[in-house]
Amino acid sequence: MKSVKKGFKVLVFLVVLFVVFIFCYLQYSKPNYEGEILLKNIEKATTVYFDDFGIPHIYSNSQKDAMLALGYVHAQDRLWQMELMRRIAPGKLSEIFGSVMLKNDKFFAGLGIDEASEKAISELDKNSETYKLTMAYLDGVNHYIEEGKTPIEFTLLGIEKQKLTIKDVYNIFGYMSFSFAMAQKTDPLLTNIRDKFGAEYLKDFALNGSLGTKQLKSFKGNYSDYSEISKSVASILDNSPIPPFIGSNSWVIGGEKTKSGKVLFENDPHIGFSQPGTWYEAHIITPNYEMYGYHLAGTPFPLLGHNRNYAYGLTMFENDDLDFFQEEENPNNSNQYKTITGFENYKTITKIIKVKDSTSIKLKVKITKNGPIMNGLVDGLTNEKPISMFWIYTQEKNQLLQAVYSLSHATNFHNFKKGIELIHAPGLNIMYGDAQNNIAWTTSGKLYKVPKSVNTNFILSGTNDIDDKKEFLPFLYNPQALNPIWNYVYSSNNQTEAVNNYLYPGYYLPKDRATRIDTLLQSKNNWTRHDVEKMALDNTSSTAQETVLKWVLTLNKNASGNEKQATTILKNWKATNNVNDIAPTIFNKWVYFYLKNTFQDELGEKDFNSFLGTHIMKQLISTQSQNENSVWWDNLKTKNHKETREEILNTSFKEAISSLENQLGKEINSWTWNKVHSLEIGHPIGKVKALRGFFNVGPYEVAGANEVINNMIFTYSDNKINEVKAGPSTRRIVDFSDVENSVSILPSGQSGNPMSKHYNDQTELFVQGKFRKMKMNKVEIIKSSSKLVFLPRN
Repeated sequence: MKSVKKGFKVLVFLVVLFVVFIFCYLQYSKPNYEGEILLKNIEKATTVYFDDFGIPHIYSNSQKDAMLALGYVHAQDRLWQMELMRRIAPGKLSEIFGSVMLKNDKFFAGLGIDEASEKAISELDKNSETYKLTMAYLDGVNHYIEEGKTPIEFTLLGIEKQKLTIKDVYNIFGYMSFSFAMAQKTDPLLTNIRDKFGAEYLKDFALNGSLGTKQLKSFKGNYSDYSEISKSVASILDNSPIPPFIGSNSWVIGGEKTKSGKVLFENDPHIGFSQPGTWYEAHIITPNYEMYGYHLAGTPFPLLGHNRNYAYGLTMFENDDLDFFQEEENPNNSNQYKTITGFENYKTITKIIKVKDSTSIKLKVKITKNGPIMNGLVDGLTNEKPISMFWIYTQEKNQLLQAVYSLSHATNFHNFKKGIELIHAPGLNIMYGDAQNNIAWTTSGKLYKVPKSVNTNFILSGTNDIDDKKEFLPFLYNPQALNPIWNYVYSSNNQTEAVNNYLYPGYYLPKDRATRIDTLLQSKNNWTRHDVEKMALDNTSSTAQETVLKWVLTLNKNASGNEKQATTILKNWKATNNVNDIAPTIFNKWVYFYLKNTFQDELGEKDFNSFLGTHIMKQLISTQSQNENSVWWDNLKTKNHKETREEILNTSFKEAISSLENQLGKEINSWTWNKVHSLEIGHPIGKVKALRGFFNVGPYEVAGANEVINNMIFTYSDNKINEVKAGPSTRRIVDFSDVENSVSILPSGQSGNPMSKHYNDQTELFVQGKFRKMKMNKVEIIKSSSKLVFLPRN
């Protein structure tokens, strides 16, 4: 008995010792926000004030020293995120996560981002400020990697720290650019529908004419192969530890429409929620330069920013800069593919993908003049019909680093616009406002025309010498507006007007947010910052009320008690999506069953799930659901009966009410939106159940919905909880009548270190629709900050 007690005491001692060790380790791993650090290569003392939300305000005698300090403090808060970001494009996630990431690695390794980065670096002027400041930033990052603390994620996964390189910077931009594209999710799916069912089934998709083409062009192919691309790419992006960019809002109000007479600037880019968050804020001040910027992990210059003279931000243009081509392989030589002049040899690249705790994989990538062959890079494609992918980002000159430098170092709109011209991909809406009351919206991207017979919404022919013809257009034809007479500009990923009678093809989002933004901006001429804050949180849909009232007219009168009550609630709904509203709970469940009962019988379960992840699905809800003659109403699985619009909407409504009764109970007044609309910000390691509470942030009940200004994005489903996967990655408002009191908010916090007090200290504010100041006044900054000084190391 004594030995048992003794053994138990030893066990308790060991457990306590282990807990104490873990506690001490975690305390040690916290970021260092005060004191002094000797930094090699820094020329003069540089002071960093971390304000009450952990934002570094870097005061330095030179931009070079400021960038060194920025690199160091960025790494101490976000080194784990940098490690993930640097690994995606070259296909190196399997080295740390094992075979679970092999699909991602094969796909991205084959895209050519890594090779495009190498080429861009070889063409970069090594005497330019862009290069020098980038290297200074990397010097600061690598000093922290060499001498700073090791993030807990590195320890848990056994990752050896390695220096960040300039190629990593380019690769990070490359992944960001690919995540903007939507063609890889849409084109194969639409081709599958066309070849399986015919052009009649595409009428509701509004591809003819409205997307810039007049003729649907067909060619024979194996339709079952094409949809595999959509499913595989969607799965790869969903499985990525770094979320994709999805959409955004931005509007800039000219002084003629503001109470102060000065410009008001708003921007909230919509990105998949993740922990750490997308943006790292930093404020740099030198004798000749100031910028309050928002940085991606591992990148030196901010994609969003402002100072006392101008502000800029971005939304996704959603233009089509990626095409798929059906190639034809030489039946007698698998190393060749057909061109208009005969068979040519593939260019081939062999890559080794290292896999943690397993054998390395050898990946052979075949490349045509149109781009890499997707067969072998994504699941489900046979080798019989090779499909290549053309992407502007890898095909055209890459000057993205120079462009972002230019945007953050402009002295006026003229040279700001020169920076935009350098961006060939991704397509962006770059928003601008300044202290001189200029406002502007300019699209980036190397735009092109294709022959009228070509529809880029489908997989094209790589052999006919027609489908691959592109007429590249000068930058002056990019859609843009400077100081319009209506005194505001805005963007919400909606389609632009035709330029020179040409409507640029793309994968635009519905008119919902654009209509609401435009309506609100037109409504008054005395806008204040507080008005813009309220508008950024607007939860009202511009289309849902009209849609639901038309749907309700189709319902049968012989309804159950809850069906009648739900109908009354929907009739009285003002299309708001507040936490205590009941109608959005009913409407969104109805939308799901309408989509399922309309499209799944033709598409099948897998393709239907892919369809739910496309922008075009959102585009057609309000139009297809009003079209009584749509071929989609008929259920192909029922014989000798042709379903109608009224039948499908009735069936879907009854299924929605029944589902909600099962999930939430019979009392309809308890079906409030907060019970089914939830946000949990996930960390890659938070997928491990035992670590979820430590790494993840939330869950929280949230307002908002799909395609309202407060765009809290979820996938339509029959799940009890609509899990918000994406939304505002920041909300920021710059007021040029009072720049020092401009405001912002992040969804979680500034730091990526779970032990930092700034890991999630903004989440409550974000969920409640509140803001915090982007401080620029030095006296105010010092009063609320801790102080870290970097000194030269002799």
